[in-house]
Amino acid sequence: MSSESSKSHSDKAPSHLLDRDLSILAFNERVLDWAHRPDVPLLERLRYLCIVSSNLDEFFEVRAEPHVMGALQGLRTGPYTQDSWSAITEQANAMVARQYTLYNDDLLPALERQGFRILSHGERNAEQRRWVRSYFQREVQPLLVPVGLDPAHPFPQVANKSLNFIVQLSGKDAFGRSNEIAIVKVPRVLPRLIPLPAKLCGGATSFVLLSSVIRAHLAELFPGRGVGQFSQFRVTRHSDLAVDEDDVGNLRTALRQGLQHRNYGQAVRLEVSSDCSLRLAEYLRKEFQLPELSVFRVNGPVNLVRLMQLIDLAQAPHLLFPPYKASYPQQLPAHGSILSRLREGDVLIHQPFESFDGVLAFLREAVSDPNVLAIKQTIYRTGSDPAMIDLLREAVRQGKEVTAVVELKARFDEEANINWAEQLESIGAQVVYGVVGLKTHAKMLLVTRREGRSLRRYGHLSTGNYNPRTARLYTDISYLTADPAITLDMDQLFGHLASQSSLPKMKRLLVAPFTLHTDMLSRIRAAGTAAAAGRGGRIVLKMNSLTDVPMVEALMAAGQQGAQIDLVIRGACILPAGVPGVSENIRVRSVIGRFLEHSRVFYFRAGETESLYLSSADWMSRNMMRRVELAWPVDDPALRQRIIDECLLAYLHDSKDAWDLAPDGRYHRVGLHAKGHGAQNALMARYTAAPSQA
Repeated sequence: MSSESSKSHSDKAPSHLLDRDLSILAFNERVLDWAHRPDVPLLERLRYLCIVSSNLDEFFEVRAEPHVMGALQGLRTGPYTQDSWSAITEQANAMVARQYTLYNDDLLPALERQGFRILSHGERNAEQRRWVRSYFQREVQPLLVPVGLDPAHPFPQVANKSLNFIVQLSGKDAFGRSNEIAIVKVPRVLPRLIPLPAKLCGGATSFVLLSSVIRAHLAELFPGRGVGQFSQFRVTRHSDLAVDEDDVGNLRTALRQGLQHRNYGQAVRLEVSSDCSLRLAEYLRKEFQLPELSVFRVNGPVNLVRLMQLIDLAQAPHLLFPPYKASYPQQLPAHGSILSRLREGDVLIHQPFESFDGVLAFLREAVSDPNVLAIKQTIYRTGSDPAMIDLLREAVRQGKEVTAVVELKARFDEEANINWAEQLESIGAQVVYGVVGLKTHAKMLLVTRREGRSLRRYGHLSTGNYNPRTARLYTDISYLTADPAITLDMDQLFGHLASQSSLPKMKRLLVAPFTLHTDMLSRIRAAGTAAAAGRGGRIVLKMNSLTDVPMVEALMAAGQQGAQIDLVIRGACILPAGVPGVSENIRVRSVIGRFLEHSRVFYFRAGETESLYLSSADWMSRNMMRRVELAWPVDDPALRQRIIDECLLAYLHDSKDAWDLAPDGRYHRVGLHAKGHGAQNALMARYTAAPSQA
């Protein structure tokens, strides 16, 4: 459940708005609430605990570096200072402490009651200790290379988020020297959670942590020396790739080279065991050139994310959410032609309540149809599932013109996208990388088909990625259309991305960085003007993040004119809601559910004039100014009402998974989890029960 954070120095909000970085951390506190909820199955609670740790890793990797540099330089003024770093670490440390308290005092005992134990060295009996020692000597010790530090052996390179140990030694080495500090780097290939044989556990399912295995046998790594104080540690490094596209001959090659160095960027956070001595912690902090307050002491494994393995190893479906099987899209024929259906009108697919299989079926039909001549698609995050790429490869084999606009700079998916691009190029697809200096975040799939003496286009637009896996986990809207104006706009945009020629005037699509920002601002102002004139103004927006300052200022101005504004913002939001005289007509809520809220829906009413847009873009300056993004109108009355009902009203009435933003900048949970109405639960029930409309 990514926080979707991004470092951009220009994105720092003015002082009268909420702090973006603290808002991202507050979002993760709301995610952590799911790990506390008694109505959530036990292994799912563990999953949410791990998700928060993963989100915090990404936050520090992407957002912390300017704050760290400001603290190191002793800055007292400006957006990134000692104080900004202090505020971040204070909030993050408090959240981490709550995580480990929950892990130790609640989740571990609850798992033990269900027959699952993670045994420390002190809890292992003699037979279990013998097995662990044998495992250490057989599987672990051969891969460990302890490094004693001296002038010939400086501090080794420690990779981002890797497990390591620092050890204080007594006595002298083989050459009579008393070098007392050693570092043990733990290879990533070793599993972090190791099942014990069932015959040793009396019917229970027991595990040991790799860190516990190494800790119990550290002395065996240093024969002839005494092992004194020691601690596991992990360093988080700045990991946002920076490539000057104007100064490289081949972006793909430059990114591949950058990926090799990502694991060794500027250190931004140090995690150590809670009992790590002050001396060793300070030694590490200075070695990694970190400012004070950068050390996080944890009462357990330094990487909770790796406990995700337990969820799979446990094989306990009764401790998971009941499986949800998405229905086949209601508007699509189960067996007939999707292209024929689109000639009758547009189709909306509400994922994950309706299956992404409908999108795959659309592409599959296009690939197998001999009258389809060309297929064009943007690729941002396809993940490891090859379904979409396999279909594009098959289209090339069948002689169709295939164009793929691959975004190589999709954060943390760079390597996967480079590999997909190379595979598509190798079989003859036309692969382009979009516009220099801009990420292509728009989600488009365009099919061109010969019909009689003319060509007809069929398009798919989406608020989310072409990723079959996340399509089962994220709420998104897929939109299929044969509308001539929209599909012509799509075709011209593909031409712009491939040729980098001027973008023709769009008839229906709003495109960032050209028209999306200005159009949204004008609609906000129109609602405010109508409200001030007594004609009524209404704005309802649903998105992941709201951090673009001009848009926030425009919303606050419209609210002051009397427009009634509801914002459903899952993650970061810098707009202070409900402040008397400032934003009392604006309400902000965040809904954190079983599925990650990802759809972007923008509704405006100025007097009698209504408009509704779906979009790939959050309202962040990067999306509006440094990305190619899309928003498209929904004019069909039935589809518009369906979106309003399912994506807006359902969430505004959620009393189970919703949090409201108070004037003091804090979020407060709405209602009681066990008894409230949950929008996602209602939608799951609706689509499970609904008959096909095809």
